[in-house]
Amino acid sequence: MRRLTAALSLVLLVLLALPAQADDVAMLDWRRALLETDAAQRSMSELEGRVGSQQRQAQSLEQELDALQQRAGSLTDSERQEANRKVGELNQLMGEIMQARQQAEQQFLQRAEPHLERAVDQLITRHSVKVLVEPMGVLHSEQPLQDLTSELTQILNTML
Repeated sequence: MRRLTAALSLVLLVLLALPAQADDVAMLDWRRALLETDAAQRSMSELEGRVGSQQRQAQSLEQELDALQQRAGSLTDSERQEANRKVGELNQLMGEIMQARQQAEQQFLQRAEPHLERAVDQLITRHSVKVLVEPMGVLHSEQPLQDLTSELTQILNTML
């Protein structure tokens, strides 16, 4: 009888502890939180200012190439050469734009990383989080996980 009572008590204790453990688990999309910060928006605007003319030129080349592709069967040799030149120019522009974007993102992440670590530590402490998961890392949860992403964005806005 004592064993049964002890076993039932243990099961009851485990069942009562489960909801508390679920509150110790939270979800955080740190990439989204960073991208939604005012500093990230400013960084993207600055990038747009630097590469905006290149993007417009690339769009114009794409439209010209689309028009040429519509007439692909009736192009003269000189028009084909011109199309090939434009393809090369478009590829070069797209490469430059991509490189500028990657450099801007890398610089922003380097500036933001120490702030991100401090902000995440604040959230963990504030919410007594024992397990922090990324949205893409959650395979199953029977109840919604506390999402700290927006709160992280707010904290980062004060730091960046």
